[in-house]
Amino acid sequence: MKRTSKTIVRNKSTRSPNKKTERMNDPIRIVPLHLPSELYRPAEGIVAPPAAQLTYRGGPLLQTVKVFTLFWGQTWQTSPNSDLGKQINQFFKFVLSSALLDQLAEYSVPGKTIGHGSLIGTATITQPALSHSITDAAIQQRLQQEIKSNSSIPKPDANTLYFIYLPPGTAVVQGGSRSCQAFCGYHDTFGSGIYYAVMPFPNCAGCLGGLSSLDALTSTSSHELCEAITDPIPGQGWYDDTHGEIGDICAWKTRKLGNYTVQLEWSNKNNSCR
Repeated sequence: MKRTSKTIVRNKSTRSPNKKTERMNDPIRIVPLHLPSELYRPAEGIVAPPAAQLTYRGGPLLQTVKVFTLFWGQTWQTSPNSDLGKQINQFFKFVLSSALLDQLAEYSVPGKTIGHGSLIGTATITQPALSHSITDAAIQQRLQQEIKSNSSIPKPDANTLYFIYLPPGTAVVQGGSRSCQAFCGYHDTFGSGIYYAVMPFPNCAGCLGGLSSLDALTSTSSHELCEAITDPIPGQGWYDDTHGEIGDICAWKTRKLGNYTVQLEWSNKNNSCR
């Protein structure tokens, strides 16, 4: 999902998850901007929302997620961003068989067991060249075209998740909002089960959250990874009508896992972020 401002995140309950046109206008999938902690507390006189509790809505889960990273733009071919791309791939190789994935096992359901995943490949594309902004619709179109025509990019199946990393200076316009103004990343699905996550480069304080570029990207990536596994069709997997997805409840609460910064994720079992 996206990282957005808290106000936008609280509007998630208005969504009708079975209607794609409504879902595309609702920011439930986003990673919100990092804001001062006092802005996350209910204002005086405002009743605090109910405690979080994810419930299963019967939709698919990514049981053995297969991540493919796609770096878009020439800047990913030269240092320092080429080095950053390699570090992101190393992060996925580590995290997909880590305790973070073990933690998601509590959201297994009969016939759908969540286990470890794998990084199945990576590619860099340079065409078409990106300008200062790109729409989510254009990203979907490009991804679909690459899947059809680029032999290095695998065809989707029930566990494939494409992570798309954009270069510095390119903002994403999605659902009427813009990256670095309203969100830092998101995941979604389109077509016949193409699951994807979009990671705009963290060019702003709200998407860095006081972290390095690598740490901000691994935090946001872990947020979207866990949400895509447990709720690949937003609102049809594990979801909370007030608080959103597993990562939204714990947005910008981070920890070190091995050498990497990851976000805490909500645990129904422990009734806390962990």
